[in-house]
This record gives sequence, structure tokens and C-alpha cells, in this order.
Amino acid sequence: MDTSPAPSRPAAIVLLSGGLDSATTLALARAQGFACYCLSVDYGQRHRAELQAAAALATALGAVEQRVLRLPLSEFGASALTDETIAVPVDQAMAGIPITYVPARNTLLLALALAWAEVLGSRDVFVGVNAVDYSGYPDCRPAYIAAFEQMANLATRAAVEGARLRIHAPLIDLSKAEIIQRGMALGVDFALTVSCYQADAAGGACGRCDSCRLRRAGFAAAGVPDPTRYAD
Repeated sequence: MDTSPAPSRPAAIVLLSGGLDSATTLALARAQGFACYCLSVDYGQRHRAELQAAAALATALGAVEQRVLRLPLSEFGASALTDETIAVPVDQAMAGIPITYVPARNTLLLALALAWAEVLGSRDVFVGVNAVDYSGYPDCRPAYIAAFEQMANLATRAAVEGARLRIHAPLIDLSKAEIIQRGMALGVDFALTVSCYQADAAGGACGRCDSCRLRRAGFAAAGVPDPTRYAD
């Protein structure tokens, strides 16, 4: 497969998990005129159905290419998302940094996206982090994104040679309802997305974890019918 950027559009790497936020981010990048190369990561997450969702979204939203890399963070554990001996909290707001936080996940994923960007000659990486309606993860904050961008421009040959790299986090200041409304306007089919921390193999959501509750509240606040498929 020819993976060179389309000549008429600048290339961008989009981290695509298969969830609501990353789908909207992909749609925004495409709307801004980028040729989108989607990177999804199999990091040993218990909600593996999101990887199937990512593939469907990449096709539906016109990505040039989607790649899935394997990075088994489950070897380290310490998170309810990568260690099935740790229960995903349900029916409660999680105080502090919750047990669903995956140590260094966004740093590792952004580093992989950065590497692919250099290979493609891209100056732009998109990530769907959000610091408004989110679970309190430290690697979703504006200060973190700014720091990673600064690091990227110190650590890469492309930046040292004058091609400044940008980390785009277009959803970072939006509420979940605003993200949904933005995605709807751009034609995102949210029925394809998987957000649940413990979705079953078919993508059915539990409806009770923190991610499910934030998603459900977002659709309600946006005044948009919730297309989520819930497990029986």
C-alpha cells in the first residue's frame, strides 16, 4: 500500500481509539483539510471492542490509512483497564485519579504518533483528550499537551531541521455535549463508537462505569438520542 501523503493535502496523524472523542477529533482533522493517518493501539485493554470500532470509524470518516500497533501495557498492569483482576468501578463518581488510569498511556501513544509523523513528513498530530467532562487523568490536561509539544520539538530531527511539530487537542476545553454536537455537525456516526471501559466483545456497553455515565449525560445534555448499544 502506498502510504505517502496525498499531494494536495498535508498529512496528519490522528490517535484513534474508537471512542466518541477520538472519532470527533478525526472528523475535525479531516474538516480542516488534513489527509488523516489513523493510529490505534492494542495496549492490552479489556475493552478490545474499541479496536473494531476504530477500524470502522477510519473507513467511515475517510482516513487515508489506519494502523494498529501492539503495545502490551497489560504486562505492567496497575490499571483496571489492563488488569482483569482489578474491578472497573461502577455506579459511583471516582475521587482523585481513578484506578482506570493507565500509567503513561498518552505519553506512549503520542510518542508512537510522533514517530509516524516524522516518517510521513507530517507536522501535525491530533489527539482527542478532554479536560472538562473526563475521568481526571493527568495526561489529559492542557499543561501536559503543551509540555509534550515542547518536548517533541526538542527531540525530533524534523523539528531540529526547522519543521515545527504541533500537537492538536481540539476537544480539550469542550464539554461532552459540545463534543457530541460538533461531531454530529461533521457527520460522525456515534453508533460506531465504543466508550465503555468494560464493553463486551460485540461492543455492548455496561452503562454503569464512569465512561458510560459521562457519555450518557453528554447525549442528554446535547439533546441528541443516545445510540449506545448496551449489553443485555
